[in-house]
Amino acid sequence: MKKEQISVQGVDITVLEGDFMSLTDLARRFDQEEPKELINNWMRLKDTVELLGVWEYLHNPNFKGVEFDTFKSAAGSNRFRLSPTKWVETTGAIGFIAKKGRYAGGIFAHKDLAFAFCSWLNPVFHLYVIKEFQRLKSLENPEWDLRRSLSKVNYHLHQEAIREHILPVIKGNPTPSGLVAFSEEADMLNQAVFGMTAEQWRAENADLVAKGYNMRDVADIYQLLVLANIEAYNEVLINHEVERGIRAIELQRTAQRQLAALYNLNHLPLEKLLSPLVQPLLDENTSPEKS
Repeated sequence: MKKEQISVQGVDITVLEGDFMSLTDLARRFDQEEPKELINNWMRLKDTVELLGVWEYLHNPNFKGVEFDTFKSAAGSNRFRLSPTKWVETTGAIGFIAKKGRYAGGIFAHKDLAFAFCSWLNPVFHLYVIKEFQRLKSLENPEWDLRRSLSKVNYHLHQEAIREHILPVIKGNPTPSGLVAFSEEADMLNQAVFGMTAEQWRAENADLVAKGYNMRDVADIYQLLVLANIEAYNEVLINHEVERGIRAIELQRTAQRQLAALYNLNHLPLEKLLSPLVQPLLDENTSPEKS
């Protein structure tokens, strides 16, 4: 089953195919030790049981109404207890999924139910979750994804030019000095577009590195466009055997000229310009809870 993630107020929330969100991840925002207790407390409420029942009637033709009525009658009393697993097993509900596993396991609920749980947890948190989920469902930024893909394609073409014209090669495998050449060429492009090497970026962004991201993952759409352009341009220069120092100067000038032009003519709203990984970080920094 396909998995994706959104990040809200420092919490990574797993989203499964079919718009099922991890209630366990959501609850961890408020109780890292016993998130399931928050889920079970929410399910004890009479309003919650009624919501779950109505949702199942609308989406599940095999929902067991008689069993639901039993839960509904008992809900709200001090003795009433209900877990997602018990709810599913007793009523044939389809609004929850229970997955086993220490790291990938937990309770998942359809987004309609997950949003209701968020609202019960914290109204502000609820709004941020909705916003991030909507961004995910709109493919977060298809234009950004397209530029990132284009950059990756040009990267492979660029690597082939380096392999053919620059690297000392033994039986198709680059020697240690050849590996250095790959890195130096990549950093020449990084310096031209981002103003720093990959190593410098990693040193300044340890939190993002820990999540598996690199500097190009957090680039904005114009940086990715210019990166793709100068990768293609550098490939041409390499194939024409232009000396590296001259290439570095030309690529720097080209990148800065194109970036200046794109930013000056910018017609994109901020959410379309930025990487989908950057916007959640900005939202966290402007959260009322951090003010």
